[in-house]
Amino acid sequence: MHIAIVGGGINGFCCAVRILEHFQANKTPIKVTVISEEFSPNTTGDGSAGLWGPYLLGGTPTNKVHKWSKGMHDFLQELWLSEDAGEAGVCLIPVVRLSTNDVKVEDFWKDIVYGCAPLAEAELREWSTTRAKKFTDGLHFVTYTSEPLKLLPYLMKRFQKNGGKIVQQRVEDLNEIINNDQYDIVINCTGLGSRELLKDANMHAVRGQVSRVKANWLYFVVLDESDDGNYIIPNTESVVLGGTHQKDDYNKVVCPNDKKFIIDGCREIVPGLTNAQHLFDWVGLRPGRTSLRLDVDKNVKKIIIHNYGHGGSGVTLAWGCAADVLDLLINEMKNRNLVKSKL
Repeated sequence: MHIAIVGGGINGFCCAVRILEHFQANKTPIKVTVISEEFSPNTTGDGSAGLWGPYLLGGTPTNKVHKWSKGMHDFLQELWLSEDAGEAGVCLIPVVRLSTNDVKVEDFWKDIVYGCAPLAEAELREWSTTRAKKFTDGLHFVTYTSEPLKLLPYLMKRFQKNGGKIVQQRVEDLNEIINNDQYDIVINCTGLGSRELLKDANMHAVRGQVSRVKANWLYFVVLDESDDGNYIIPNTESVVLGGTHQKDDYNKVVCPNDKKFIIDGCREIVPGLTNAQHLFDWVGLRPGRTSLRLDVDKNVKKIIIHNYGHGGSGVTLAWGCAADVLDLLINEMKNRNLVKSKL
């Protein structure tokens, strides 16, 4: 049995690792190949800060987002407690989420993170002192960052160590892979690429621009939930300042106006960033969709599973979504008598 996973980002490799390790644990002969034009460090996810937190998911049902998010959080906890934490870029970090009267902080995920509690009035006043904007609501808690620049190479290494194969190939038509007799099963994790590959009109780009600075003294995350809010997310070697979420904007060139908005806004929240060394700016296109798609394609003879449209939550959902992909795959294989029922 040969499975092709199309897409070399965080969702593709989480699916690849989960599928390969599951079948190997059950002593079922399987080959898994990941096919993509680009791999780390050249994927969209590589530019993100990797903070756990559901974001920009359109109309995706909350109960599903909660399930998938918890799946990833549990995986990050497992990595953090292991000897692989440093290699995988997984860190525990305190977070403050702030909002104004216009936008309330979402909290359907508060049972997943550690020590989630509302900010006191005095704390809200303190966060509001440096800005014209007055914060009226907020939460503080502890969760994980998992920097894709480290997590993706870690997953790739783990996948290949267990016999997984990687093929660098541009796929312009998914049927190229579906109709290839070499592959028995196809998992589509092409993100924004599904807009063209599947002619999916529900897909759209959500442009994100960030700046990275040197500020090793910063040890906490600050997120302003306002529509025009900024965020500050430390990574191990830099701090990510953001950001934008511009729907249907496909411009990948750094915009000076966006840069000014990001730098000035973050300095208002944490004035000490005024002295931080600017490293570089980055633009990426998030794979937005009216709702995340995770299902079996019923219109083809082969088993085809789609897993894309993760918005700004690729790192937050990847391992949880991969669990559902694996479940769908096992059920389809059983229904078609391709595997023994013990799976």
